Amino acid sequence: MTSKRTPEDVTILPRDFHFDMDSAREGHWLDGNPVATAIFNAMSLTFPGGERLFMDAVKAYRGKVDGKLAQDVKDFIAQEAIHSREHHLLNNMIDREKYPVAEIEAAIAEKIAFGRSGGPMRMLIATICLEHFTSMMADLMVDLDVDGSPLFSKTEPSLERLWRWHAMEETEHKAVAYDVFMEATKGWSPFKRYFRRSLSMLLITQQFTQNIAEYASKLLVADGYEPDAARRAVKTFLWKKPALFGSGWAIWLSWFKPGFHPWDHDNRDVMASWKEEFSLVAAE
Repeated sequence: MTSKRTPEDVTILPRDFHFDMDSAREGHWLDGNPVATAIFNAMSLTFPGGERLFMDAVKAYRGKVDGKLAQDVKDFIAQEAIHSREHHLLNNMIDREKYPVAEIEAAIAEKIAFGRSGGPMRMLIATICLEHFTSMMADLMVDLDVDGSPLFSKTEPSLERLWRWHAMEETEHKAVAYDVFMEATKGWSPFKRYFRRSLSMLLITQQFTQNIAEYASKLLVADGYEPDAARRAVKTFLWKKPALFGSGWAIWLSWFKPGFHPWDHDNRDVMASWKEEFSLVAAE
């Protein structure tokens, strides 16, 4: 049985954009909503180090790929490097005297170091699991609304574009690490491959969602929330309304289907207008 791969007409284009982030200094930059801002700041804090791990994970297996996939790996690394740079700049906009940013970054660094300590294959499996999460971003940004308004509709346009650009490119390259994983594990039995990726997804889902909730709650406590109230507000936003994580359950669950491939969920149509917009920006 031939394993599925990324469609030939899916191309990856690193877009070297620089975003104006000054409005993020104002505090609740995401629609003036403290809970939404805390959650997206928590995710952003994980991106610079996390995406460097993703880059190193696929670099370790570059010798096992060729042709289009080799070019996709090169472009994946370029995209992730730019994402890491821009989110590092966004993270520097967070008021570090008010918010426990250093404490959160230290916790993230410890978790990334643990991931790296397991060697290249554990890094690669962690990468494919976390890329499955980030690939959901585009769909969620289209579908989510808060109090009747689309998420990001009241956000300063440059910051909205930053997150939409990131979501678009995560969708564009959502299968690169997975395709590398399939090549790197060609000698494994189908059961071993399925078992390892499925078990890893269960563990990483628990850890990732718990970590984001914990970091966001700490940021809200710095905003004046009582700890229990902060945790409840974050849990509601993530799982009930607007359900940032909860609304993506169907895509998440597809991971456990034997023969799964990230492009089984083909959302190129969602990306088409966004790509056109960013192509026009790049041409200016």
